[in-house]
Amino acid sequence: MLFSKPTASRYLLPALLLGCVTAAHAQQDPNTITTAVPFLTISPDSRSAALGDAGVALSPDANASYHNAGKLGFETNPYGLSASYSPWLRNVTDDMSISSISGYKKFGQRAALAAAITYFDLGQIDFRSATNQPDGTFNPKEYSISVSYGQQLSQYFGLGATARYIRSNLTGSQIQDSRPGNAAAVDLGAYYTRDVTIGPSDYNLSFGAAVSNIGNKINYTKADQADFLPTNLKIGTAITRELDAYNKITLTVDANKLLVPTPYYIDGAAPNDPAVVARNQEIANKGIVSGMLSSFSDAPGGFKEEMREINLSAGAEYWYNDLLAARVGYFYENPKKGDRQYLCLGLGLRYQVFGADAAYLVPNSKANPLANTIRVSLHFNFNGNQGGSAAPSEDTPSN
Repeated sequence: MLFSKPTASRYLLPALLLGCVTAAHAQQDPNTITTAVPFLTISPDSRSAALGDAGVALSPDANASYHNAGKLGFETNPYGLSASYSPWLRNVTDDMSISSISGYKKFGQRAALAAAITYFDLGQIDFRSATNQPDGTFNPKEYSISVSYGQQLSQYFGLGATARYIRSNLTGSQIQDSRPGNAAAVDLGAYYTRDVTIGPSDYNLSFGAAVSNIGNKINYTKADQADFLPTNLKIGTAITRELDAYNKITLTVDANKLLVPTPYYIDGAAPNDPAVVARNQEIANKGIVSGMLSSFSDAPGGFKEEMREINLSAGAEYWYNDLLAARVGYFYENPKKGDRQYLCLGLGLRYQVFGADAAYLVPNSKANPLANTIRVSLHFNFNGNQGGSAAPSEDTPSN
């Protein structure tokens, strides 16, 4: 990637966010919401990725703390560990990637402590001078470190919380007056699951809700140019049916909404229109809580536009003999809000303490920079079922 060194970091940052992360396919539409460190919204694990990024109500595993810390108390193994890797935007560049490692430890039957690290390598940037001469290189990178705690409050219900440190270094010392951004954030999650009988069939029904990345704004230059974190509300459900002793299937769906103010715009007016600029400066100066609360009713297009800001993830997961899994999912974002739309396919394997998952994204167009995205994950469930296969449990553990 090439950037002119004199370009101020306030312009470099949106370019990196829109061109290098999840908003890469977003058009330069005034309706599109952008935030700092959007890598925090990328599901780190292949299981969820193959289900269209749905995961807030899925059965818990070693990546539960990312999706919903309220699930941690329902973990069925004493220890769990997962490592994931994804080359990122392979249609755009060959040196970007996202890596993560997460694990948990149970305390008794009802509580668990988890930790996770996510690292986003944005590849090498070649800076150019005002006369278009080589002027240094830099490898921007971002990472987050999280600690989570989940408690099963009853046989069916659990709550959890996560504390997270975030660091984003996009320009190094190559741009004058720029600096790395730092932030602290928390997540809150709730999870409900129970077995139910509907007619002649038995099901496991789960619901999940989580608010993630509630924290201070990040600034890379002046304090008055701080950017919101991608504070996000997730609500979802999952239903599992055991077809027979060897086959079971799970259907899941999530709805996601950024709790971030919507940029102001006037149809037909230029982005640098004085009225638009002044209003957007007011929005940028909002506090964290004020920004979250106003995000439900501040879209210039009214209720219709607010509904467009809800992203949908849906998927189906099939297990054979708790050993082999096949997954399919779909992610939908409104064309006016970024237009990320893609089909997801995946496979999974569990055997004794070991597991592996893979996911592949099939975007809605060949020009989509998310095309050919692959994610792989490895799992280790220590002190689990040593004598046979082991899959993520869809059942509520006994008390």
